[in-house]
Amino acid sequence: MKRHLTRQEEFDILKIVIDKFLLLSVFLLGLGLYNIIDSSVNLILGLSVLFGGVILLIILSVILVREYEFIKN
Repeated sequence: MKRHLTRQEEFDILKIVIDKFLLLSVFLLGLGLYNIIDSSVNLILGLSVLFGGVILLIILSVILVREYEFIKN
């Protein structure tokens, strides 16, 4: 027999996944800022890492808004 997750269990799993996205994006933002400040590293590399962190934060916010709208309905 196949067991299905409850809505609360699905939400708890989603919180764990979103937490990992947030941790990774904050790490990328910090690494990109460090690379920009550090004079021995190429500026383009720092900006690209920073841009990657911004993209991850945008994806995170889209996921949160979609899930909030789904729970609200």
